[in-house]
Amino acid sequence: MILISVLCSAYTGTLDKLPAAIASGAANAMTCVLSFAGIMCFWCGIMRIMEKGGAINIIKKITSPVISLIFDAPTDSAREQIALNMSANLLGMGNAATPAGIRAMSELDKVNPHPDTPSRDMCMLTVINTTAPTLIPVSLMAYRAAAGGDPTSVILPVWVSAFTALIVAIISVKLFIRRDM
Repeated sequence: MILISVLCSAYTGTLDKLPAAIASGAANAMTCVLSFAGIMCFWCGIMRIMEKGGAINIIKKITSPVISLIFDAPTDSAREQIALNMSANLLGMGNAATPAGIRAMSELDKVNPHPDTPSRDMCMLTVINTTAPTLIPVSLMAYRAAAGGDPTSVILPVWVSAFTALIVAIISVKLFIRRDM
């Protein structure tokens, strides 16, 4: 990409502006990464407090019927991590859901009869994380507000599309992924 940029810049006669564009792009990338890192650290801290404070047990009790319906046979520790991961995604915590998702996947892999192939529960967790419906899409609303748009106008379309994708994904895994994988 750098080579293509240099070639295009040379071709269009703007080679003298290339160093300033590189510096500006690098500065914007660092600002973006640092802002995301700050938000992720904040939400990971909130998730850790929830875990240590026992809130995860309440969340696990509330989500247990849904998890039992969706997943075939997760262990109790996997159920806890799945509940935490799904809750973080629903609350719009974004990347803060990742550590719980990784721990849940690790717990599901421990009971996987075929370690070289993902189990049906592992596939289910993947599609749930991929669709990751959010009740309040804070990031999207912030981007719209920053661009001068109405931040609340996207909530209903986001809900409809996200929950439709989630339902289709769950049904697809249940129909097309064999239980004995």
